[in-house]
Formats: sequence, structure tokens, C-alpha cells
Amino acid sequence: MPKVSSLVVPYASYLRVYEPLAAFPEPERGHWARYARRADRPSYQDELRRSLADLLPTPPVPVPVHESSDAFVVEADGVVCVCPWRTRLRGWQALGELPGQLPTPVLDAVLPPVVRRQTAADYEQWLARNPDARPWIRTSTWQVPLNWFVLVSDEERQFEKGYEKGSEEGEAAACAPVLRYRTPMVQARRRVARGLRTLRDAIDEGPLVDGLMDVGRWLEEFHPRSLVELDYGGLVHALSEEQLDEDHSAADVAEGIEALRSGDGEGAGEAYARLMERWKAVRDRQFSN
Repeated sequence: MPKVSSLVVPYASYLRVYEPLAAFPEPERGHWARYARRADRPSYQDELRRSLADLLPTPPVPVPVHESSDAFVVEADGVVCVCPWRTRLRGWQALGELPGQLPTPVLDAVLPPVVRRQTAADYEQWLARNPDARPWIRTSTWQVPLNWFVLVSDEERQFEKGYEKGSEEGEAAACAPVLRYRTPMVQARRRVARGLRTLRDAIDEGPLVDGLMDVGRWLEEFHPRSLVELDYGGLVHALSEEQLDEDHSAADVAEGIEALRSGDGEGAGEAYARLMERWKAVRDRQFSN
């Protein structure tokens, strides 16, 4: 795989919601309208660089002192939609999940307990003043949660291979592959509802049902004319271009759900096995050296 920069890219995938400007109250709407017209808007990599840079000082800064005023911007059918970064809120939420992901000695070395305690106290105080706050971006490391694929279809899949491009200095720069899906909010909600009905009839409860219910509740908090984006993000660096080209996980999930709906347990099992084999190979790399 080509190197896109000297930055170590976290192997994370993202689920983003882009809301139309009409969804935001003033003065925030005016801010995003002006922001969308800027030619120098930061990129996905810029957001990542800023987040990682905060971990370099001693002691590290796990959560920005001020909330980000940046966003990702897309235009669909003539409508400008924005996905605010909300880096501070997402940092607080991610910090709360770390104890279950890292051994305590490793966590203490990366983020000393005193830093974590102060950051948690700051979040509690902020949350008391902002009880309805929610992020526009969800992140998952070393995998794409299977329930995310329920939101999209294989026809919405966008795959762009990596390539070399020239720079102003005449040097070649590598661009990483891109694998993502984008779908209208109404479609995502409809698929969640249909998927939940089928799964509850077939398996009643479990992680897939719980995860899909959680994502469905999150989607209900946004404007109905929003866009939903599933982006493989840094996971493209954990897979070869051939593997990415052959990855049709959304189609496998849809096939499995349709098989359950029609009572074809064998077909559902085959689709699930393909998914497990594909994503176990990715997750296992988390523990390699």
C-alpha cells in the first residue's frame, strides 16, 4: 500500500451525518453558510493531525480546550450539508470508552489517571449544561460495525483506488484509496426499521439488534433531509486494494437479512460467515506487531 504521509493513520471507520443548513439555528446557520464557501476548508487528514498533535505535550491534552468550529461539507441535489466535527464532545466520549479497550498499565502510561479524572469531571460539568448534545460523527476502531452496513446498499458503494499525483515541487504524492457509502437519511431510517423487524422475528435479541437500535435512535435526532455516510477511513491502510475492491459487506448484510426474512437460515449463515471471515482478519491485526 502507498504511504500517504508521515502521519500514522489510526485504523478507524466513521459514520457521519451531514445536515442541511436549514437544520441549524442562527447564528450557527450563518457560520456554516460562510464556512461552506471557503476554499481552504480542512480535510479528513487535517482533523486527524490536530487530534493526534494534542497527545504529544506532557501532560497530554486528551480533549481540546475549545470546541472545533470546523465541519465536513458536501452538496447533494443543490443542497449544502455540513457535518460538524464536534471534536471536543467526541474526545470526551472516546475517553470514556478507553478503559474497556486498553490494559490499565498501558492506559496509565498514555493518559495518566489524574488527567483522566480531571477530563471526566470537566465532561460532567459540561454535560449538565448541554444535556441534549450529540455528535454528528461516530467512530469505530479496527472494524466497521455490522449494524452500520444495514443503513446503506451496495448500489451506493463508492470505491476509488489509490494513485500518485504530482505536487507543486514536482514530487509525487500518494493518495490513499477511498471506500465509502452515502445514502439519504430517509433511506437509512427505512432500512433500520425493516432490519430490526426481521432480526427481532428471527433472533429476538443480541449485539446486532442492540447496535441497530442504538444507531436508529441516533439517526432520529437529525434532519430528515440529511445524508448518512459510512467511510472506511483509516481501515483502507489495513487492507490491500484487491481486498477493498472485493469488499461488498453491505451486500452481504442485505443478503443475510433477506435470507432471514424468507426463512432461509442456511443462506443467512453463509452471508454471516463471509462477513465474520472478512472482518476477523482485520480485527486480528490490532494485536500483531
